[in-house]
Amino acid sequence: MQTQDMSRNLTMIMDLYEMTMSNGYFKEHNKGSRVVFDVFYRKNPDNGGFAIFAGLEQVIDYILGIHFDEEDIEYFRGLNIFSEDFLSYLKDFKFTGDIYAFPEGTVMYPNEPVITVVAPLIDAQLIETALLLQVNHQSLIATKTRRIVNAAGNRAVSDFGARRAHNMDAAVYGARAAYIGGASSTATVLAGKMFGIPVSGTMAHSWVMFYKDEFDAFKRYAELYPDNTILLVDTYDVIESGIPNAIRVAKEILEPMGKRLKGIRIDSGDLAYLSKKSRKMLDEAGLNDCSIVISNSLDEFTITSLINQGAKVDSMGVGERLITARSEPVFGAVYKLAAVEENGVFEPRIKVSENVEKITNPGLKKVYRIYDSLGNAVADLIAKADETVDLSHPFRYIDPKKPWKNRYFEGFTARELQVPVILGGKVVYERKTVQEIAEYVKQQLNNEIWVEEQRFENPHIHYMDMTPDYYEMKMELLNDSRKSIN
Repeated sequence: MQTQDMSRNLTMIMDLYEMTMSNGYFKEHNKGSRVVFDVFYRKNPDNGGFAIFAGLEQVIDYILGIHFDEEDIEYFRGLNIFSEDFLSYLKDFKFTGDIYAFPEGTVMYPNEPVITVVAPLIDAQLIETALLLQVNHQSLIATKTRRIVNAAGNRAVSDFGARRAHNMDAAVYGARAAYIGGASSTATVLAGKMFGIPVSGTMAHSWVMFYKDEFDAFKRYAELYPDNTILLVDTYDVIESGIPNAIRVAKEILEPMGKRLKGIRIDSGDLAYLSKKSRKMLDEAGLNDCSIVISNSLDEFTITSLINQGAKVDSMGVGERLITARSEPVFGAVYKLAAVEENGVFEPRIKVSENVEKITNPGLKKVYRIYDSLGNAVADLIAKADETVDLSHPFRYIDPKKPWKNRYFEGFTARELQVPVILGGKVVYERKTVQEIAEYVKQQLNNEIWVEEQRFENPHIHYMDMTPDYYEMKMELLNDSRKSIN
């Protein structure tokens, strides 16, 4: 597996305010103050029941590669807003903090800290944009892909989206995220090379159009690739031309070679009708093993509709609506200050808003996934970092939406979700291949996550609970903030 090209310095992917604030912290002699920042998001895309955490590997690559080149320093100097002693400080800057995160591929839910940064103030501030863009992009695409894969059932889904991605990086890392989300392959060759993702693809309409007739185009392709012949049959007319010519190639070219026609692809028209008609024609010709592949602006909704119509489809190439998450193209993860170290203790900070959903969960904390006796993930639990969560006996918890109710976990187990990723600027996380991450996603969705959370319409809302101590601390901060306003 290849990682990001370290000669490509991405340090400057930041918002200007990260630099202006850092310069201010430096001048105010606060650069060594340690703080806690959390990365979390507020809403599942497409009103879904969950999301999939992706992009951690690229976050690690970014942290390891942070450095300011001489050209960077000169650029900042030219803005005439930064002090010379701050620019000198940047010359030797390296990230020295700690990062804790969910393992990549973890099924996640709104308002829980997916990544926690514990670091000197400037270290924590400068990495904000890079962390968010990696998590926002790849988590969005992984989550969208999983919806599409769930709709497809046991049919393979391939990422066909590169040419409609927002840029080259979006195509490559989108393909990575799609594979994590459950895609079986990608058409993007660089993603295949970098991450070991299976690549797939055959021909475009231009191949068929280049030759004088469709049969000749199919014949030449089959002779070149007899072991993997998949023919695009909708350049002219699927039923009157494409399928008859594909059958003819199967009989006259491939079978004499001892080969079978692997598949046909339909990229336009009424896909339900054409797939059913094509299946009938192929079966009557003795090509029962010939697969039917469809493409053309597919997503979970069109796929569901096609299956409900009885479409005869074996696999699907999904492009623009996957790689851009077209139905909801913004994930919305944010990076918020949660605590500031004072006299060796991390004192919690809370953001208060007129919008209830924008009130943050303060403090240095832990997140636990709670499992019933059958291994089902029934809830997530937020606790203070120094609390002990012992479920060997009935454990009281607070549902923040119904705090007046007395509720207990009895006969349950807990797993802490965050793990150390970087400590003191050094990687301690056991990095996984994209194949291992994708398998981890499948394992959770098949064995832990309620099927009710995975449905498209009105999914079950995963419970996000708090320990009594954590809930009381949050309420005290809210009360204190109200007093300061008054």
